[in-house]
Amino acid sequence: MKRQSTAQNSHGVERRGFLAASAAGTLSVVPAKAIFSYQQNEKVSLGIIGAGGRGRWIADLFRKHGGYSITAVADYFEDRVDALGNAHQVPEKNRFTGLLGYRRLLETRPDAVVIETPSYFHPEQCLASVEAGSHVFVAKPVAVDVPGCLDVLRAGQQARQKKLCFLVDFQTRANAHYQEVVRRVHAGAIGPIVCAEARYYTSHHPGREEALAQDPNNKELQLRNWAALRVLSGDVITEQNIHALDVATWFINADPIKAYGTGGRKARTGGGDCSDHFAVIYYFPGDVVLSFSSKQLGTGYETIACRVFGPDGTADTDYWRSVSIVGKNPFPETSVEGLYTTGTEANIRTFYEAIRSGDASNPTVEPSVRSNLVTILGRMAAYRRQEVSWKEMMQTAEKWEFDTTGLRL
Repeated sequence: MKRQSTAQNSHGVERRGFLAASAAGTLSVVPAKAIFSYQQNEKVSLGIIGAGGRGRWIADLFRKHGGYSITAVADYFEDRVDALGNAHQVPEKNRFTGLLGYRRLLETRPDAVVIETPSYFHPEQCLASVEAGSHVFVAKPVAVDVPGCLDVLRAGQQARQKKLCFLVDFQTRANAHYQEVVRRVHAGAIGPIVCAEARYYTSHHPGREEALAQDPNNKELQLRNWAALRVLSGDVITEQNIHALDVATWFINADPIKAYGTGGRKARTGGGDCSDHFAVIYYFPGDVVLSFSSKQLGTGYETIACRVFGPDGTADTDYWRSVSIVGKNPFPETSVEGLYTTGTEANIRTFYEAIRSGDASNPTVEPSVRSNLVTILGRMAAYRRQEVSWKEMMQTAEKWEFDTTGLRL
């Protein structure tokens, strides 16, 4: 059955122009909810925005929690909407397709939304969801450019004002062992931080590039394989490497002053334009230097790690393995295996508890925006192959645009 969508978009719609387009067409601005369903029963009604692989995976985790009821789903593609909708018994009237399907989802008044779309669309969807009065659970990264980061920061601030919960899903920050190691470093366990390193080394699975290579100008194919495109993903340093850089900025707890970088695309030969390696030196206040390197190519050793060095010890974290502190004030090596799932489950619990208790402090917003901006600074320096300051990045505020001409609204 054809799901609800508007006519084909023949002129293209900019990311932050969706609200204007919807106001001019059949969609209206969604008024905020006056009462949430969980005030009448135990389950929080949930709309899933983005029904791709991770959207379907995380929907299962929300259902497993038991405190949520999935009542609506939106995705550009009908097959994805139906796959998730059928799995969670979502009524057909609450299944929406097209670029603006998420706005029709918001008209169903869910208590909360989960945003698992391409990163490019997160800022607009976050702002619209808060405007509609829904709590927001959004995947990292929150944006692909500086204006998008600032939009998400604004959405988080508006959520606080409206007593809405807003959570960014970083698994490491939800893990008790990561939290304890960071707490100890901040308390002086290794002495003042002197320098640090962050690494993101993974192999590469070329399926997305191979699919895009068949018809590289096909916009729908680009949406299906968005992680291979810079404009939709932010490039690999933002879409993937942010896991390692977020932990580094969590330890250092400051904006970098400047960065120098390099990188490129040497091993990938298929469709798409994302880089396959980066190397960036970040300079933080206090003359703290962070060296970062990543690769998403080949096979072999894989890690998402951060090490922080001080005169009294070293803090060591690895997303796939363990965390520890070695030195005068040790913290024994402790496994964090399974973090990809357990961290998300912890965030789902935290989100539910915050909604139920009315806690709109939303502590994940500012740190997530900061780490997102750190990736953009590194990307900018690497693209230019020169030094770029934080001030220059923020003042330039480069805005990325995906041409949506020909796609269905």
